[in-house]
Amino acid sequence: MEFSPDNPVIQRCIQAMSAEAKGEPEEAGKLLMQAWKEATTDFEKFTAAHLVGRYQQNPDEQLEWFKKALEHGKKADAVSVQGALSTLYGDIARCYETLGDADSACIHNELAISVKNQLKDEGPFYHGTRANLKTGDLLVAGGQSNYQANITMNHIYFTALINGAGLAAALAKGDGAERIYIVEPTGSFEDDPNVTDKKFPGNPTRSYRSEAPLKIIGEVTGWAKLTPEEKRKWNEKLENNKGEIIN
Repeated sequence: MEFSPDNPVIQRCIQAMSAEAKGEPEEAGKLLMQAWKEATTDFEKFTAAHLVGRYQQNPDEQLEWFKKALEHGKKADAVSVQGALSTLYGDIARCYETLGDADSACIHNELAISVKNQLKDEGPFYHGTRANLKTGDLLVAGGQSNYQANITMNHIYFTALINGAGLAAALAKGDGAERIYIVEPTGSFEDDPNVTDKKFPGNPTRSYRSEAPLKIIGEVTGWAKLTPEEKRKWNEKLENNKGEIIN
């Protein structure tokens, strides 16, 4: 299983984050506990437990929730989870530091570094746009941001999840048809810092960026497009977005 905003447990977690943003921490905590109780897969349990742990004030309780998350994360067969294990090991290390267990903290900090260095997402990768392109064309940095006006992007962005590329296509500027291209990075790439560890731990949306061009090697024909109502809600979020783009 991979990350999807349509997943009921993920939706419950998003509701919790919204409650926290409104200054309602108790409601956020209740929603996260509800997400944990509703979780049935290792992926869902990993996500819920990690977030519940981050809401705990007691370091012992926090550590127990992080251990639960680690247990389910190791069982989950998803690159989205693997990308968050480094963050989780770091969270566990900080708990041990708070509890005065320097040896365990050191071990988990080393695990965090080791997992991060081993992780390599092999795709396939996708880019959502309204541009009419063909196989062999190159997508390059320098376009306008879909999320904030008057920002020229220094990187080209892509994802390993089709629903993420579909969202990008729906929000892209222009009047052309929504398109998702299968792309191949021509150079090194990194996690998109605008989403990594911002809400959900790690990079569950498998979103990346590169200064090097992306080569189009195919096109996806047929995916679950956003409804007009879903587009309206996303555009409202973008209009109210005050966050800074890391460019």
